[in-house]
Amino acid sequence: MARKIIAVTGATGAQGGGLVRSILADSKGDFAVRALTRKVDSDKALELARLGAEVVAANLDDVATLRRAFEGAYGAYCVTAFWEHFSPEKEQAQARSMAQAAKDAGLRHVIWSTLEDTRKWVPLADPRMPTLQGKYKVPHFDAKGESNRFFTDLGVPTTLFHTSFYWDNLIHFGMGPKKGPDGKLAFTLPMADRKLPGIAAADIGRCAFGFFKRGAEFIGKSVGIAGEHLTGAQMAAALGKALGREVVYNAVTPEAYRGFGFPGAEDLGNMFQFKRDFERDYCGLRDLAASRSLNPQLQTFETWLGANKDRIPLS
Repeated sequence: MARKIIAVTGATGAQGGGLVRSILADSKGDFAVRALTRKVDSDKALELARLGAEVVAANLDDVATLRRAFEGAYGAYCVTAFWEHFSPEKEQAQARSMAQAAKDAGLRHVIWSTLEDTRKWVPLADPRMPTLQGKYKVPHFDAKGESNRFFTDLGVPTTLFHTSFYWDNLIHFGMGPKKGPDGKLAFTLPMADRKLPGIAAADIGRCAFGFFKRGAEFIGKSVGIAGEHLTGAQMAAALGKALGREVVYNAVTPEAYRGFGFPGAEDLGNMFQFKRDFERDYCGLRDLAASRSLNPQLQTFETWLGANKDRIPLS
């Protein structure tokens, strides 16, 4: 019996790459994987091909390439990469193209990696949080949430998949502990004493694979995942234990965080404020037991630190 092909966009990225590897690791399962990438000759793409993936060229900005890449597949994992371009409009255009290509190809299950449209909680006129780019509160959230309709309006059988803060951001995104003037390491978040759902990037793909394996059960549903819900103080304590050095929690205000000046600081400051102010809703969607049922290998923050502490820059 032919195996069901899952076409994975962003196959060389964190989310897509994790899903590709999860499918490949299940060599006796019902699924095969088609890895979509703009650069089929990149080192990451060649590595996926070596591992056994079918690697296919596709561009999220070109719906014709997506149609060809989705043809004959059972399902697809659809994800965008906001931080490559910082454009909500580009992200929405790409989501629209993926939804149309999925509809045209007759896919039977699509997972759309989305996030909350924060304007449903904080309208544009609400002064608690600054409006960015004229029409967003958290651009990289709102654009994804607004794009849900491209899939649902077309009747694409879709799971709306809400991810969490990547602990890998401590390695790659400059969010790890920083040495202060007193020489102590400080972990900075504008979350006060509220809990932040987090997850190892590799576990996102494993959870997504869990949805595909359970089939129609999650089609038409909005679901979220997380490895743990931790306060900033709890994360700082875990970091200190893993690193063998004191790490203090620096609980700045969202206003201060927005003023840090790095690219995307305003967006992220608003994002953390949303997670802080609406902790119950945000954590509530990201059920830990459900996440573990999808992915029995789900890591805790302590487990992730055990494997990655030496990769966290401490400048």
